[in-house]
Amino acid sequence: MMTISSILGQFDLCADKAEFPDLDNGYYYPVDGRIHLFGDATRWAMVAELLGYSPRGGNLFDVVHRFGNCLTRGEPGFGDFLARVDNMAEVDPDGAEVYGATAPVVVRGTGLAVEAAAGTPLQDVFRQLVPEHRELLLADETELRADLPGDVPVLLRIDEWNQPEDLWDVLPSAHETFQLIAEVLDSGDPARYRPTLPANTHWSHWPEAGTL
Repeated sequence: MMTISSILGQFDLCADKAEFPDLDNGYYYPVDGRIHLFGDATRWAMVAELLGYSPRGGNLFDVVHRFGNCLTRGEPGFGDFLARVDNMAEVDPDGAEVYGATAPVVVRGTGLAVEAAAGTPLQDVFRQLVPEHRELLLADETELRADLPGDVPVLLRIDEWNQPEDLWDVLPSAHETFQLIAEVLDSGDPARYRPTLPANTHWSHWPEAGTL
């Protein structure tokens, strides 16, 4: 059954398990993000991408979260962790989490020139790649639909949104952004997404993220 309450209930359940998109995650320096909504009369899905640099993981990851009533594998919450930089050993040759400035950043086989001095923190280097190379960094259609039926239509793509500052204090069901998203998914009408809150998903709004 697809209802607004059931959609928000799934979001809240994943937030309770710390598997909902969290821009204040201490393990990732935020770089970019995007939300994709899919659905038809009986099916719904939300795929949320949070692109971030993980010092512990040693790469720039597109962390894919997936939710819905038509997932083809796994449970709602975390999906794939897509490592984006092919040549981290050259980008950060000493493992010091700073740019070595001896090689371009190679993302999915494409070398991207960076105007950064040796010693620049890697999160600052990776943030320079947006917006010129945003589509290369974020998921392609194959990656987005890895957990979805191939024929479920796209309803809406959201490039920036208002994110709760603390998902422990404000569950998705109590926040405008995800209430509107649930309306879109339930109705199939992207025009229902009419936010009044300012977007805050730019990395500059989350200075403590990645600092654990």
